[in-house]
Amino acid sequence: MKKIDELSFEELEQATLEIGEPKFKSKQIFDWIHQKTVNSYDKMTNVGKKTKEELSKQYEFTKASIELKLESKIDETKKYVIMFEDGNVVESVYLKYKFGNTACISSQVGCKMGCHFCASTKNGYLRNLTAAEMLRQIYLIQEDTKEKISNVVIMGSGEPLDNYDNVLRFLSLINDERGQNISMRKITLSTCGIVPNIYKLADENIPITLAISLHAPTQEKREEILPIAKKYKLPDLMKSCDYYIKTTGRRLTFEYIMIKGFNDSLEDANMLSKLLKNMLANVNLIPCNYVREANIKPSGNLDVEKFKKLLTDNGINATVRRELGSDINAACGQLRNQFLKM
Repeated sequence: MKKIDELSFEELEQATLEIGEPKFKSKQIFDWIHQKTVNSYDKMTNVGKKTKEELSKQYEFTKASIELKLESKIDETKKYVIMFEDGNVVESVYLKYKFGNTACISSQVGCKMGCHFCASTKNGYLRNLTAAEMLRQIYLIQEDTKEKISNVVIMGSGEPLDNYDNVLRFLSLINDERGQNISMRKITLSTCGIVPNIYKLADENIPITLAISLHAPTQEKREEILPIAKKYKLPDLMKSCDYYIKTTGRRLTFEYIMIKGFNDSLEDANMLSKLLKNMLANVNLIPCNYVREANIKPSGNLDVEKFKKLLTDNGINATVRRELGSDINAACGQLRNQFLKM
């Protein structure tokens, strides 16, 4: 059966007309689903019984539930294991910043990219998430925290550009002013570099922030930790980034995981500076999390600061990501892996 929380406003209008109801009913229904974030027809108190009965014959709600929640004692970070009706689980994280509340959501169950530093990929890829399943992560977090989400990062389990159509539908729904109305400018999408879809996304000209998981300044080093780099070579990735910047006029973020003894030398910083010279870009330095299965360790704080200073001295805008939820394994895939072993 089709999912009602998957429909755009225009599709919901059409569905309402098809059951012989006036158009204005679709606005009421959309408001219940995406503004009040209800998960059943019974909760739509101002929608007629006949309308709900007819819709329920063709459309059902996406079912999702919080199966496990960890709360940080250091900050207000909360991490969730969310289960869908087929029994598959993903992770979502609630992060509280001065500028607002952020939800970090997953776009796939597992991941097929195989990045060595990421726990999300260790149990393999199972399937794409639907747009409604991505929305439901945010709705459940808001329901649990009683806080409005203002920022979204699609940076949890999965590769968003490997689930292109569902992610674009999600972006449209979460941005809809009749629903959550989260600004596209407050949404970040992180990709490890699916080159054809970076071009495609550039042509959509959606004003989100695109973050590229770069993590190494050379083709050889990228291949060691990102298997996808063997398919999409670094020169081709950089060409697609140039195209994205020129087409959208938007600054790119380059994510750079700092791995002790691998990509954190001053020579690496100089090579990265040359690679990104004169680009409208920001480098986000991320001390890596210890992933037992990969046996990688984070760079020391002093090495991170030296790396950052050399980048900025070379004219590259660089920041160090503030670590949140370190006491609850808030990095991608860690909690899900623990849950699956229970």
